[in-house]
Amino acid sequence: MNRVFHDIAAAFQFLTRLPLNRLAYKPDALIRAAKFFPLIGLAVGAAAAGIYHLLSPHLPTAIVALLIVLFTTLVTGGLHEDGLADAADAFGGGWNRQQTLEIMKDSRIGSYGALAIAFSVASRVLLLTYIPSSIVARYVIAAEVLCRWTILPLGAALPGARKNEDQGGRIAGQVSFVSLAVGTLIALGTVGYLLRISMGKPVAAASVVTLLSGLYYKHRIGGITGDCFGATCQLTLIAVYFCGVWHG
Repeated sequence: MNRVFHDIAAAFQFLTRLPLNRLAYKPDALIRAAKFFPLIGLAVGAAAAGIYHLLSPHLPTAIVALLIVLFTTLVTGGLHEDGLADAADAFGGGWNRQQTLEIMKDSRIGSYGALAIAFSVASRVLLLTYIPSSIVARYVIAAEVLCRWTILPLGAALPGARKNEDQGGRIAGQVSFVSLAVGTLIALGTVGYLLRISMGKPVAAASVVTLLSGLYYKHRIGGITGDCFGATCQLTLIAVYFCGVWHG
């Protein structure tokens, strides 16, 4: 049980800004913690849903939606937004594999990256505003769970695109079948409990985004990087929110 708690804590340490710096570092901790990534989505989504229930009776829906997006961005330190921006700059400006990877490694944000972040934030706020109030909380949690689940199949199927990779890229090609199965059970169990028979669309949307983005990464750079994981997470959030609007 101590190992399980340590792995969950490592997952929180990597995917959020929670003060867990005292956690002892272990080289394989992140790989072992990957199966609990959907659980982190559950925690972040539940907190965001709590914000919705607390504020929605008193504020316009659009303002509450903006505050939810702000909260989820701050609690994760903009990890996935940063990945989306870097990936957008790289794939938008790179003409070949090497150039694409070099641009992705650059910490500066270019026009493609800025547009991608603006599109992501605007899309999430707009879609959250139009999801029916009776199901907003459920879709917020489902989206956070499914977006982090995408890391598992991508990490199982694709190798790292570069040798010296960041923490996220070290998961590439290292996610085991057991971790994928455990994480998938957590994700499907959570989404199934929340959405019941309506779970088909968001699960299908997350699967399609994962498949198409994975094929694109493989084609363009021969594998995946930490930034690519973040980009797919952001696209999945938008896709699941869209399913919530479609549901209504």
